[in-house]
Amino acid sequence: MTRRTILKTIFRSLIIGAAAIYFVIDALFLALLRPLARQIASLKLFQSIAPWIASLGPYPTLGLFVIPLVLLEPIKPFSAYLIASGHFILGLLFLALGEVLKITIVERIFHIGRDKLMTINAFALIYNFVSGWLTWVQALPPWRAVKRSFDDFIRWAHKLHGGRARGFP
Repeated sequence: MTRRTILKTIFRSLIIGAAAIYFVIDALFLALLRPLARQIASLKLFQSIAPWIASLGPYPTLGLFVIPLVLLEPIKPFSAYLIASGHFILGLLFLALGEVLKITIVERIFHIGRDKLMTINAFALIYNFVSGWLTWVQALPPWRAVKRSFDDFIRWAHKLHGGRARGFP
């Protein structure tokens, strides 16, 4: 192997590892924030926008879907920078707020425009690839262990609040 091939292999492995961590963070936030996202989606603002989104064609819906991703995705590396530079609380706050906004907005747009988005071949291909990858990750023992612990915590919190806690199963 040449030096260039070795460096290329190392670089590719680092990129794949970073992408995997990136997607796992998104998947974890999605699993944690779905109940909150459902409550936020029931707000009047989102209910009044839904018919307008439903009236759009596939490509305008795709544009509307991509805009929050492009605007809010850079918050993740920025929050990592803040955490790494010693601003742990501020970094976590930025990360949590950015993810809540992104997941709520993007998931709502996807829910409303899913059928139209899936008519775009490239979108459907990417969606099916990512869904398959997430299904594989969620089947791994470490993921299932974390999910079990999270579910136990949710049940404990539900009991703590006398069964009145909203958003808990």
